[in-house]
Amino acid sequence: MKDKSYIPALTGVRAVAAWLVFFHHYNKGDFPYPVFRLFNEFHIGVSLFFVLSGFLICFRYYDNIQLSWPWFGRYMKNRIARIYPMYFLLTLATFAYAWYTKDNSIYNGFQHQGTLLVLNLTFLRGFFDELKFTGIAQGWSLTVEECFYLLAPFFFILIRKKKQNIFYLPLLILLSGVVLVAIFSHMQFYGFYGNYRFMFLYTFTGRCIEFFAGMGLAIVVMRNDVNKSRLPLFTIAGIIAIGICLSILAAMPLTADIKFGLHHPAGIFTNNVLLPVSVALLFYGLIKEQSIIRRILSTGFMQLLGKSSYIFYLIHIGFIAVIISTTGQNICDKFQDWLDDHNYTWLSQHFSFSILFLSLVFIALNIISIVLFKLVEEPMNRLIRKINFPGDRKMIKP
Repeated sequence: MKDKSYIPALTGVRAVAAWLVFFHHYNKGDFPYPVFRLFNEFHIGVSLFFVLSGFLICFRYYDNIQLSWPWFGRYMKNRIARIYPMYFLLTLATFAYAWYTKDNSIYNGFQHQGTLLVLNLTFLRGFFDELKFTGIAQGWSLTVEECFYLLAPFFFILIRKKKQNIFYLPLLILLSGVVLVAIFSHMQFYGFYGNYRFMFLYTFTGRCIEFFAGMGLAIVVMRNDVNKSRLPLFTIAGIIAIGICLSILAAMPLTADIKFGLHHPAGIFTNNVLLPVSVALLFYGLIKEQSIIRRILSTGFMQLLGKSSYIFYLIHIGFIAVIISTTGQNICDKFQDWLDDHNYTWLSQHFSFSILFLSLVFIALNIISIVLFKLVEEPMNRLIRKINFPGDRKMIKP
């Protein structure tokens, strides 16, 4: 039976979100300045992930939540099956690679490597400003995701009791983050809630609005049975709104301390409040409207790329990316030498080797992600979901 909660276009969006983060991290200083500034703010792919997580979890579980340990155990089993196996394996591989190559960059000066490994495997490092980029650097976002997964069932119960709680809860969570920073910012404990920028950019307390925007979208979609529209008004409005948010972030002045528009207070408001609403508009359009974008995102090829995008996100920076980047750079250097040896000096001077390098790395990482998804992630996911936890039999409906 086909899963009614599966929306093909939103699976395709996952690939786009991961690609945005890729170009954000691989931004090159020799790109034309407008391109450089836009790529600099492509971290917005993380916001797409957070809004999508809020939508999907609410869409799947909001109406069937139960106050019981069997239900919660089954719920968490499915979340673990989706997130943890590949993260666990890649984290172990990252620390093994660092130990073998004597690469201390993943420790960020932290002396207790065993403790750091545990903090990474348990997602706890994401609560510390000084440790958030250790191990798989981009894995800080998984701490935010896991916080949402743990709390989402309680959010659903509160929202079902009183619909206005979908607005009150994020305000309460934001306030709790502010209080935590006020308490712990003076303790200097590896940056545990050490400053407001960290809280607003790297913790669930600061980025909860993105998840609630997705949850609000899910509730609207579940309660709205209107047939799909042929006019993609919401799709277009969402794209325009996201473009405006991106332009605002790219227009922020940069300094030695402010490397991204996201680091401005106005940038934080744009990213954490305005952008999630814009993304929700786009997602509503992709769900309810017929459009060329929806058809493209729903193709089999984009489905495969979307399903493997989680691995792509985990490996696009890290030791696998280092190996791929080194190989790609060698290919670019050899190609440039070949052009010079054959007197194609004009082409060598005007050809963008940065674009060639990015293309090679981008394609290689996508291929590796697909292979790992098919051979490792998908089989492990199915295996974990088949495991019967205590009470699973009681959850099966006739």
